[in-house]
Amino acid sequence: MNRQSEHSADRLNCILDIDRELDRIKDLDLLLERLLLLARREANADAGTVYIRTDDNQLAFTHTQNDTAQAKLKPDEKLIYSFFSIPISDKSISGFVANHETFLNIPDMYNISSDAPYSFNPSFDKKTGYKTVSSLTFPLVSSDGDLLGIMQLLNARGRKKDFIPFKPEDEPFFEIFARFGSKAIQRAQMTRNLLITITRFAGLRDPKETDAHVNRVGSFSMEIYEAWAKRRKIDSEEREKNKDILRMAAMLHDVGKVGISDMILKKPGKFDDDEYRIMQSHTWLGARQFLGKSELDVIAQEVALYHHENWDGSGYPGKIGDLFEADKYIRDVEKRPAGYKKEEIPLFARIVAIADVYDALCSKRVYKEAWDEVDVLKVMREDSGKKFDPELIKAFFSVLPTLRNIRERYMDLPEDSPEK
Repeated sequence: MNRQSEHSADRLNCILDIDRELDRIKDLDLLLERLLLLARREANADAGTVYIRTDDNQLAFTHTQNDTAQAKLKPDEKLIYSFFSIPISDKSISGFVANHETFLNIPDMYNISSDAPYSFNPSFDKKTGYKTVSSLTFPLVSSDGDLLGIMQLLNARGRKKDFIPFKPEDEPFFEIFARFGSKAIQRAQMTRNLLITITRFAGLRDPKETDAHVNRVGSFSMEIYEAWAKRRKIDSEEREKNKDILRMAAMLHDVGKVGISDMILKKPGKFDDDEYRIMQSHTWLGARQFLGKSELDVIAQEVALYHHENWDGSGYPGKIGDLFEADKYIRDVEKRPAGYKKEEIPLFARIVAIADVYDALCSKRVYKEAWDEVDVLKVMREDSGKKFDPELIKAFFSVLPTLRNIRERYMDLPEDSPEK
């Protein structure tokens, strides 16, 4: 076999390995992060960005990676970036690629021909001191021919780590890569949409169960777990698998609220004792929905049932026994089941408890305004060792800048929004 044939065989095996790896990832955000990382690895690119097409035909900036910028941060600290959308038009490089669903390989971003309809915006370079030299931008198109988004790789690295143009001969590989990646994105989007649809049923009853809320709780939980797992030296493969499952399970934590009366869920004032006991039943009503044997079913059931248990044992619903006989707990006013405490509470439920309370305190509700973050963090600290696992609270504070960034990404819609 000659060298060219060996190279082609290696590339074929590589794309098959990538396809298998992507197939294991179910969550959309994790998939996009991984897809960008794999593309950068194959192109030896210093940086890259993913844009996803929105319902109103814009390109939403969703994920970015930059090795040069990352190297300036503390270990395990993540890049903080703003979220924005750009129109699909020929004026920008990404917009042009989206508009024409074509590849664009630019060797020198500061020397684009004046005849080109698109141009490079150097404002990021000026702001950060980062020099963008080259780019390879390509569309992500579904099997049905629908544009899903755009991937842009920046600054191919040479042997001396200098920035060089991307190789034109690599473009056929990335055409195949884009097809496999688009298939994975389409599958992950279907999974995300299904989860959102399920949680919207609860949202019909409880106005706080918005798409933004469940996405924030899912993302917060994943970040807290990752920080905890790294401190515990959990290997990367197990971390990634658990992050994938946890994010989805966390989104479903309050699905049991679909079984609670509107008079209780939408009550603006404080619950009386009877109403509070009924409200507590959303934990086991939710847990009853996950009776399968898959890892997601098992974790989703644990999270739904235990995310209101407290570290000191004062939470609910406590040791209620059989899920399908738990309703007697509501009727038996004299007996409150003993609560689970400390490590009796499953890890992922302890994590979601932190994520859910943090988001609830930071957000406006029917019965309250959003709290100032200083007050929120004071409560989180004070409840360490009482309501929350102290070790997980340390992990929570270690990723606080990332959690703030997530809040910016998944913002609640204005009250008068037609989508609300």
